[in-house]
Amino acid sequence: MDEPSPSHSEQWRPRILRLRMRARKAAPFASGVLAALLAVLLYSRLVPAPRPLTPQEVNEAVAQALASATPPPTFSARVYQAIRPSLILIQTEAPGTDGEISYGLGTGVVISQMGDILTSLHVVAGASDIQLSFADGTQSQAQIVAEQPQNDIAVLRALQPPALVIPAILGNPKAAHVGDEAFAVGNPFGLYSSMSAGVISGFDRTFELESGDQTLHGLIQFDAAVNPGNSGGPLLNRNGQVIGIVTGILNPVEQEVFIGIGFAVPITVAGQAAGLPAY
Repeated sequence: MDEPSPSHSEQWRPRILRLRMRARKAAPFASGVLAALLAVLLYSRLVPAPRPLTPQEVNEAVAQALASATPPPTFSARVYQAIRPSLILIQTEAPGTDGEISYGLGTGVVISQMGDILTSLHVVAGASDIQLSFADGTQSQAQIVAEQPQNDIAVLRALQPPALVIPAILGNPKAAHVGDEAFAVGNPFGLYSSMSAGVISGFDRTFELESGDQTLHGLIQFDAAVNPGNSGGPLLNRNGQVIGIVTGILNPVEQEVFIGIGFAVPITVAGQAAGLPAY
């Protein structure tokens, strides 16, 4: 005998039970959301919003931050640090006309990995002994390996160079302008590794050497202080690049003091004595 079919209400009872179970599961989530909203509302009532800063407070905070910041080094300090490892003190001995030994002083700068040193020819001309002092304290005798008399340039090489030779970075004087910063580093009056600052005063200047038998052309004029002992030293731009080799000062009086006009051979010319390409 066939069993009686279930009624319509009995057919939907499992589905209704399942819907009730889902509703019961959703109830805790809804109550959690409501509790979170109430907590946020209560926090906003009990804890006031932060007060906006006044303009004076903002300025004071900025001033404190700037006061605690370390300022960057000046251009001159960076130039000096760049050229210092490449600077050379040159001391010479030469027989005088009266049979006594005369002593000379000048500056040089390393310009190649091979240790080639540029200086002024008049610093080492006629010397029987050339003594070099490097930045690391190394001392060595030197010999002249090349000369450029028409530009008062000589190339020296140390007989016993230091283990590490650091050449200077060469710049392009053709990219410089009147009024650009100029820095001279050398050994004025034997004051080792002294620096002076000024500007480029002109280009393509002419200068007659103290001997009076030679005139130099195409020189850079500058007003950074240089004195005896600076000859042969580097003239640098604000990036610490060598743009010239100091060769002399214009002085209408008998005393060898600086009056504001110095001259340098462009490095594009002086470097050719050491075999550097023209640029």
